[in-house]
Amino acid sequence: MKTILFNLESDPQLETQLLGELNAQKGEIELRRFPDDESYLRVLTDCKGHNVVIFCNLYQPDNKILRLVLLSDTLRQMSAAKIGLITPYLAYMRQDKQFHEGECVSSRPFARLLSQTVDFLVTVDPHLHRYDSLDEIYTIPSRVVHAAPLIADWIKENIQKPLLIGPDSESEQWVSSVAKLAGAPFQVLNKIRRGDYDVEVTLPEVERWHQHTPVLVDDIISSGRTMLETITHLQNAGMPRATCIAVHGIFATDAYPQLQAVADVITSRCIPHPSSQIEIAPAIAVATRELLEG
Repeated sequence: MKTILFNLESDPQLETQLLGELNAQKGEIELRRFPDDESYLRVLTDCKGHNVVIFCNLYQPDNKILRLVLLSDTLRQMSAAKIGLITPYLAYMRQDKQFHEGECVSSRPFARLLSQTVDFLVTVDPHLHRYDSLDEIYTIPSRVVHAAPLIADWIKENIQKPLLIGPDSESEQWVSSVAKLAGAPFQVLNKIRRGDYDVEVTLPEVERWHQHTPVLVDDIISSGRTMLETITHLQNAGMPRATCIAVHGIFATDAYPQLQAVADVITSRCIPHPSSQIEIAPAIAVATRELLEG
């Protein structure tokens, strides 16, 4: 039974890689909009009795989630076997607590919606801050692909004498894992965040590492303020040009050109971007096969 992979408005390069890694058939769909901007969707590939994987990157999810629901429902009507979702970036994980009365803890209703829409989920390093695992809010089987080994491999292949630097105390376990896999030393910053664009960091003593290339590692680059502040400290300390690495490169407003002016910027292929160099397709395929065969 051949697995069928549908690409729902996501990275065509990663789609090609996943088709090869999964030995899957490319599913064909017709998508367009009615004059009132409602979506028209038609599945052109016979899916009866086949396992189906939908590749839908839920970065900027509000434009995609309804079409994902429509596609999944249509596939069920066509008697597909399993329906899985590959989303390298899993949206609506940041709001995991009610800070003010009346706030929506959006991670929970979004998890219920996806759990009702597909049979399993594969993603890459979701933002698990107050949740120990996706199982706390998702009721479907899931696999999390960890980017630490992929980042460590890239560092070993591309940087001589790296010094890994984590943005805050919460990152220490993750950065130390990457450092161990890369066989490199690491330091962790002390960070005070006053707002989205107001971040103060202090750097531990780095005099002994002057011959090393500083490698700033984080799960997400959004505003880039933490990394920019850190790079200023590194420059003042006489350190070499830094490399900034993130799993998910969001790059709000002008974050990317600002970082690029003072550092080399590398991200995974979770979110398509000129900085994307760390391959994720083989690891995603392994996790997907586990759920298809389980």
